Amino acid sequence: MARKHLLANIGAQPTKPAESAEKGESRVEYARRGASRSMMQSLDDLAENSMRVLEGDVVVALDPETLDPSPYQDRIGEDLAKDQELLEAIKEAGQHQPVLVRPNPNDSNRHIIVFGHRRVRVAKKLGQKVRAVIKPLEEIAHVIAQGQENSARDDLSFIEKSLYARRLQESGIDKGTIKSALTVDDTLLSRMLSVAETVPAPILDALGAAKGIGRDRWEDLKKTVQAPAKSAQALELVQSDAFTELDEADRFGFLLEKLKASGSRKPKKQSPAEKAWSLSDDSVKVSTKDSGKAFTLALKAKDASQFGAYLSRRLERLYQEFQENGEEGGD
Repeated sequence: MARKHLLANIGAQPTKPAESAEKGESRVEYARRGASRSMMQSLDDLAENSMRVLEGDVVVALDPETLDPSPYQDRIGEDLAKDQELLEAIKEAGQHQPVLVRPNPNDSNRHIIVFGHRRVRVAKKLGQKVRAVIKPLEEIAHVIAQGQENSARDDLSFIEKSLYARRLQESGIDKGTIKSALTVDDTLLSRMLSVAETVPAPILDALGAAKGIGRDRWEDLKKTVQAPAKSAQALELVQSDAFTELDEADRFGFLLEKLKASGSRKPKKQSPAEKAWSLSDDSVKVSTKDSGKAFTLALKAKDASQFGAYLSRRLERLYQEFQENGEEGGD
């Protein structure tokens, strides 16, 4: 059954005779009608808010000191610049958008923030109460509400979403719920979890939120540090003064560039080992070159041609003896 508007009859005007609506209507009467429309709009808003209160979606003022953070962290660090912008806006015009909280099951005097952590931090700094909506959400609904609210604002970076997804999975939240919370498909969720699980934690901590770094570049870093030597090098780089002195926005590019540059260098070729000696009182001079994959033997003697042919005919047998006995064979 349709609900009756609580204030439907407030401000209603009696029907005027048709003859009163003439072209010569005065400016005063026109303004009066405009004021009536504004009043009716305000009354409509008031009525809508009244219906929301009846449905349990009531906005209340809470002490920010009684609000606990969500157990599912979805941000890396704090954005001080954005916090300051929000503080100035709320200080000037007040908090228009309420935060969402749920009762703390372990303490009836406290609530858990579902979303709106930044607004709560600002309220603490201003020393004022925070406007909030209280909903008795279950854990699954909490996850979905928190994730979808942040995804809708599109201000979480790729790695923040990836680490959030990993934390949810480690908490026992099923993948279907995680996909709903982050509004992603199976393929993207798999990539997000792969990055969060492959890149070592100290590297993730050092890189921070990495705003503006998308999944392709994170995939590139993940593949690079899968090599143990590269992973070790990355750990050394994030602890270097050159890295820590950079702004957070520049650290990812610095790290990946250094890892790629060191990997592009080709190993220096070693000169082949050379040896020379004589046989039979210098009647035969022998020289060899050994590069590892190739071995060259050169003979100089009066009968070098015949001796070389003699060796060539016996190479098959000599090689078989080598395989059977190794370097000690044939003695």
